Amino acid sequence: MPLTKAPKGSEPLWVKWDQKAQKNGLRHEIYAVNGDTYIGEWKDNKKHGKGIQKWKKNGAVYQGDWKFGKRDGYGTLSLPDTENKYKKVYSGWWKNDKKCGYGIWYYGPQEYFEGEWEDGLRSGWGRMYYANGDIYEGQWLLGKRDGEGMLRLSKSPRGSAPLQ
Repeated sequence: MPLTKAPKGSEPLWVKWDQKAQKNGLRHEIYAVNGDTYIGEWKDNKKHGKGIQKWKKNGAVYQGDWKFGKRDGYGTLSLPDTENKYKKVYSGWWKNDKKCGYGIWYYGPQEYFEGEWEDGLRSGWGRMYYANGDIYEGQWLLGKRDGEGMLRLSKSPRGSAPLQ
């Protein structure tokens, strides 16, 4: 009696195509429909690990850690300036796509905040350096100065006239 092999069950082509389309591990540049791009690591079709995201709408670039599609861990956010170069806006820790933990936000060339963040707002201890030279060091809550703190003014409130 001759042995015959049973024919292999053929899978539909879409099954193989779907397997190839799944994003896991390191990938080259991926383009979104709106023009955003991402280069980095993936897990279960979500950004996960180290990666660089570029948003087309405002030109922003985030380089850092991702967790299940959201910024989570240490990263740097930069925006384009007038000379087509990038300037750092925020450098610090993220959680669930919001600033959380220690970080530095650069408002301008001489104005920045360094300190604790929670849920995307300044909360906890922090130090704000103002463009006029003033420095506030103390507690923050929901993005505003709150609690104990010290404001060091760069100039005497009476101006440069000597006290009499």
